Formats: sequence, C-alpha cells, structure tokens
Amino acid sequence: MTAPDPKKDLHRYLQTARDALLWKLEGLSEYDIRRPLTPTGTNLLGLVKHVSYCELGYFGDTFGRPAGHLLPPLTQEAEPNADMWATADESREDVVGRYRRVCAHADTTIESLALDATGWVPHWPAERSEVTLHRILVHMLAETQRHAGHADIVRELVDGATGLRDGNDNMPPADLAWWERYRHRLERAARGVGADRV
Repeated sequence: MTAPDPKKDLHRYLQTARDALLWKLEGLSEYDIRRPLTPTGTNLLGLVKHVSYCELGYFGDTFGRPAGHLLPPLTQEAEPNADMWATADESREDVVGRYRRVCAHADTTIESLALDATGWVPHWPAERSEVTLHRILVHMLAETQRHAGHADIVRELVDGATGLRDGNDNMPPADLAWWERYRHRLERAARGVGADRV
C-alpha cells in the first residue's frame, strides 16, 4: 500500500464532485438546464456558473493568483444571485467552458502550493480570513458536493434521471412500479408520524 497523500485525495474528491455537477447537464435541452425548479430558482446551469465564481475566488484571489479575465466580473452593483443563473446571452458552452478554465486555474494553484500555504479570504470574518490551502480545498470540496447534491435533485425533477456518475447510478435495481410503491410507503409513514407531532 502506498503512503497516503492528503492533497491528492482532496483534489481527487473535488474533481469527482466537479465531474458529477457537469454530468447532470448531459442530454438536456438549453431550456431544461436553465429551468428554475425550486421556489428560489435553483437550476442546473446556474449551479455550474456559481461554482465557477467560488473556485476562481478561493483558488485564485485567495492565494494571490487573480484571473478575473476567466469570468465576467460580478460588481457590487450586480443584482442579487447574478451568479446563480445564465442569461440568454450565455450559452451552455460559455458557462461550461469558463468552468473548465477556472478549474484548470484552480488545479494549478492546488498543484503548485503546499497544503499549509496561506492565503486570505477578504469576505470572511477577520478571525478566520487567513486560511491554508488545506482549508480551502476542504471548503471547496464541501461547496461543490453541496451543489452537486442540488443538481441531483433538480435533474431528477427535470426528467427523472438519477445517479452518482456515468455508468454508476448508485441506486437499487428497481423498476418504476417499485419506486412508486416505495414513495407511497414513505408518504404513509410521514403522515402517520407527522399527524400527531406538529
């Protein structure tokens, strides 16, 4: 067995989350990747756009490697949630291409710095604003996995597709009828418990 390499492990898990997020767009129309499917407007392409800005900030500016040319600027005057949806002028290819370029920039930061290399996150509270690459890797892994989870649910709402990654859906083998019975069983259990515990 080879010795563990924490940086490589974190980087590999981050890449797995990135891949899962992008995979959720595959096979869908422009409309379906943009559809707001929650009351707060969560949509697949917007999740990719948002994570692009996160990676650029945390792996770029935080460690003195700004690369603002990779993404359109988000100014103080930008509307709230401007990074959570794609405008009609932004194609899938634009958003995904920018994400891939941002990830490549982030990968260079990850590969060139030691886990204990320090940086600074200006929008975090002063007592936590000095960070290490290790902390930012953990933070972005959690952030990307969180949004990949959102994408799982949104994709299922779009067309019923589920899964962990291409070729491995990580779901029990079952047909539509089984899933319907399963869902009804959960609904009955929820109603049975929920009725007397408000």
